[in-house]
Amino acid sequence: MIGAGPAGLMAAEMLSAQGISVDVYDAMPSAARKFLMAGKGGMNITHSEPLADFLTRYGARRAQIEPLLHAFSPQALREWIHGLGVETFVGTSGRVFPKEMKAAPLLRAWLHRLREQGVRFHMRHRWLGWDAQSALRFATPNGEKLIEGNGTVLALGGASWPQLGSDGAWTDLLAQRGIEIAPLRPSNCGFEIAWSAHFRERYAGEPLKSVVATFGDLRKPGECLIDAHGIEGGLIYSLSAALRDEIEARGHATLHLDLMPDWTLARVEKEIAHPRGSRSLSSHLQSRLGLKGAKANLLREVLSAEQMQDDKLLAQTIKHLPLQLTATRPIAEVISTAGGVRFEEVDTKLMLNKLPGVFVCGEMLDWEAPTGGYLLSACFASGHVAGKGLAHWLQCP
Repeated sequence: MIGAGPAGLMAAEMLSAQGISVDVYDAMPSAARKFLMAGKGGMNITHSEPLADFLTRYGARRAQIEPLLHAFSPQALREWIHGLGVETFVGTSGRVFPKEMKAAPLLRAWLHRLREQGVRFHMRHRWLGWDAQSALRFATPNGEKLIEGNGTVLALGGASWPQLGSDGAWTDLLAQRGIEIAPLRPSNCGFEIAWSAHFRERYAGEPLKSVVATFGDLRKPGECLIDAHGIEGGLIYSLSAALRDEIEARGHATLHLDLMPDWTLARVEKEIAHPRGSRSLSSHLQSRLGLKGAKANLLREVLSAEQMQDDKLLAQTIKHLPLQLTATRPIAEVISTAGGVRFEEVDTKLMLNKLPGVFVCGEMLDWEAPTGGYLLSACFASGHVAGKGLAHWLQCP
């Protein structure tokens, strides 16, 4: 087992539960570092929506992810967590969280169970590929080590947050063995916008609450965050795959925000047209529409001083404000990555067709999903399938 994140640990559990000897190797000093970091703000494990709706979140790779989630469903994941003695609850958004909202208690209970099942952990072991005799090569604090095993599960993650262990270095190692890899790309990411110096300095870190974002046929309500480089947050992540693809194809993408989604255009126009007397336009917008702060100043980012005096154009921009996105944030900063081992390279049990006995799971595979529990659910499910697949392969060669 190479990689001690959720997918790798789940594969280790499936194997060790059947009495198979399991060794887990990871480059980091401790297990599941990205999992722990993701859980610091509230560990969103999965989502409670019906499975039919859940499966729609996997886009172009739904057909490949669906069998994995049928094998280990979001409900099965919740029951597995309960089996570790960790309670869960469903939030108002339908997302599922551990009762304590943290990843650490869940991970501690899980690692304890794995060790009781005989799983051995070898930390600070960075995988370097295979030698000429197909032994696994590891760089360790004591020099290079060769390990021979009967089967291998690779669960090395994507290329986001490399300081926590997922650096994508495995792509070259598998490509050298003839495995086709879809390029790793940012997913669930923020985007760069050329803010003015004044807006960046004044409003970086400010949230935009109760807005609706539109891109093409996609329309999503929620909130996002202005940052020094551009814009990010849950609302933006939900559109990030489409926005990223547009930038890759055209060099930029235009996202539209409705700053007042509860108001009709006619109502906005009427309030703007109300006589303002000696008040400034900023005071008028705040008084009549409640528009202030970052939202109000976004208008000045896209309209000239002269255009701001055009009541109809101003109203239309409030309801349909264009933001030109020029790039994704660097892949090292994003929540997850798209791309990886193409599903055509693995069988239904996630074994590499060209490397019998080597299985792949988690973010190493070529799929992506939005935040909200969908990423972790598929990682757990793929680890479940890969672990069972290796167990079957070992028992029925």
